[in-house]
Amino acid sequence: MADGSEKQTRVTSSHWGAFEVDVESGRIVATRPFSQDPHPSAIPDILPAAVHHHTRVKRPSIRRGWMETRCRKGRGTDEFIALPWDEALDIAATEIDRVRRAHGNEAIFGGSYGWGSAGRFHHAQSQVHRFLNSIGGYVASFGSYSTGCAQAIMPHVFGENFLKILYEHQDSWQSIFDHTETLVMFGGINPKNSQVSMGGITEHEAAGWFDRFARKGLRCINIGPQRTDAPAGCEWMPLRPASDTALMLALAYVLEEEGLTDQQFLARCTVGFNRFLYYLMGEEDSQPKTPEWASPLCGVDAEAIRDLARRMATTRTLITVAWSLQRGEHGEQPYWMSAVLASMLGQIGLPGGGVGYGYGAIGGVGKFLTGLSGMTLSQLQNPVRTVIPVARIGDMLRNPGQSYDFNGKCGPYPDIRLIYWAGGNPFHHHQDLNSLHEAWQKPETIIVNEPWWTATAKRADIVFPATTPYEREDIGRTNLDDYLFYMPQLIPPVGEARNDYAIFTGLARRLGQEEEFTEGRSAAEWIRNLYDGYRTLAGDQGVDVPDLETLKERNWVRLPIRLDGPNRTLFALFREDPAGVPLKTPSGRIEIFSETIDSFGYDDCPGHPVWLPPTEWLGNATTASPLHLVSPQPGDKLHSQLESALADVEGERPVAIVIHPDDASKRGIRSGDVVRVFNARGACRARAAVSGDIRSGVVALPTGAWFGDPDGNIDPHGNPNVLTLDVGTSRLGQGCSAHTALVDVVNLKM
Repeated sequence: MADGSEKQTRVTSSHWGAFEVDVESGRIVATRPFSQDPHPSAIPDILPAAVHHHTRVKRPSIRRGWMETRCRKGRGTDEFIALPWDEALDIAATEIDRVRRAHGNEAIFGGSYGWGSAGRFHHAQSQVHRFLNSIGGYVASFGSYSTGCAQAIMPHVFGENFLKILYEHQDSWQSIFDHTETLVMFGGINPKNSQVSMGGITEHEAAGWFDRFARKGLRCINIGPQRTDAPAGCEWMPLRPASDTALMLALAYVLEEEGLTDQQFLARCTVGFNRFLYYLMGEEDSQPKTPEWASPLCGVDAEAIRDLARRMATTRTLITVAWSLQRGEHGEQPYWMSAVLASMLGQIGLPGGGVGYGYGAIGGVGKFLTGLSGMTLSQLQNPVRTVIPVARIGDMLRNPGQSYDFNGKCGPYPDIRLIYWAGGNPFHHHQDLNSLHEAWQKPETIIVNEPWWTATAKRADIVFPATTPYEREDIGRTNLDDYLFYMPQLIPPVGEARNDYAIFTGLARRLGQEEEFTEGRSAAEWIRNLYDGYRTLAGDQGVDVPDLETLKERNWVRLPIRLDGPNRTLFALFREDPAGVPLKTPSGRIEIFSETIDSFGYDDCPGHPVWLPPTEWLGNATTASPLHLVSPQPGDKLHSQLESALADVEGERPVAIVIHPDDASKRGIRSGDVVRVFNARGACRARAAVSGDIRSGVVALPTGAWFGDPDGNIDPHGNPNVLTLDVGTSRLGQGCSAHTALVDVVNLKM
């Protein structure tokens, strides 16, 4: 840690990359890009202002209404009373103990969403779950808002954990460069999104690879509502949101109609194609899925669909699917259908061919590295078996005891009396925030560890000030990156902030579980223990990792784990020998028709991929809500982190909403105008950005604005989740449906 007034510079890591930090007089005063990063993120530029921002939680604080009468109704509006640490910990521990004794640990929900730090020990999700497990367990959640739907559907199709496919088996950028001739990108591949990655991303490479693709002449086709979802130079096929499955079905129809389907691959490596073909050719519903059928649904010319299908069949083609496609009602369908389309092309298992998921969604996808295990804090065993899909938190709070379907199972929502949240901001991630605000009033107690007064902290009863990654030491590493960082404590804790480990140690001590939680180790001892284990496992794989003292002195090292030999290819071994190397599906093959899913009897996710129009999309737009809203990730921050500093820098800062010139002209809107975006669920302010890079009828409002204190029932900052629909993707996946929303926009100056 820097001492005194002399300026010191160290390197640290974050989810958006490594960067140099200048520290002077106990404050972060400046940041600079890391020397090894070819395309550094600009996010660290606002770090000094954010870390020292006036919205930091300075002291343990308890909401007045809860402390005086245990009233739940003031969440979001009540004042907070600052207390000494010991008193606040005593009150929190007593309340946790009361709930678990009166209602059982099944009444405690352990909320966390990760992304709090690239450091391996001070990983908020691991810390809160370890603590809750040490005192008897908690209700957990499945999946993530980013990929929850895909995590449910893809094991049925490929028999493999979706994240394992994503991180361990997909073609590298080098393999795509070497072998792919046609890159078909449903939802695009956006370098803006790839500036972040779980555990950090040191060398931002996606933009550089597309420069190389362009020089080689690789044909890259961006299919989606925004031109900017892929780098400049890519072809753009403007698509209506939510119609990707219809387009994929039409492409499949052309393959079958023109004899371009690889029947040999289907026979060797898949099951159920004939059941699907019955639907595709219209024998099941009297509607052949022709290009002429798909064209009015997706807004693409029928002949363009035919031309694309023919090219895909006659060149080495990689189909990529963005995470955004499964973040909408019926999000299972485009993910499943992309696998069927790739199977019909017969290129799964070939280098640079087949199908891939999440390229550009995070920076680590596309790197080709030796995976090193270790440096993960054990969360202990959870005695409570109840798990809900992560995007169904609002339903859980609104409907305790109500039965719901999820991936073949049916069970009641638990009756949650206490929420403990550490890491993440559900009033950023979740849909229909006005409805979530009402549901949030129902638990008896909400406890939050948080560095800033976010919307979630303001809606808690007990708030513990948590340190940022720059106020504690840690180790930064991930299997998606070949750099290893010592993350030094750069500044003293702001105010009375403590790290999560110290907070939970204090609570565990009061609940008689300190030894179970800490195992007798300090934070520094845990870091050494985890690092030494990681170093030993790396040595077993022939990778030399420096000892901890050397790493501290050097600050960072690049590990020799980048592979230059033959690149991995998804399901290559399976393709060579389907019988000898079967998939983990019931049939051992790719399941175009799934007997398992069919047995669930879900009309919103039957036994093979189908076209299912969502509740809200341009196909049923109304005069009240004529525009389809998409809510992509922001480019100036990670999720909602550091947002308070951005608002200060730019003054009154409603987020920019991208709108097509035709739609803007009808409403008398020009770039820079402050507009009202609204539907029956809510309204927010935004600042118009008129652009021809978005399809007419569609508007794009990025996530990340802090959910504000509504002024006249309008969110002042531009949070799109006051507008989005809080329903599950289907009874199978129960993922979030953020991209299922119709809205209108009006100029507030008129």
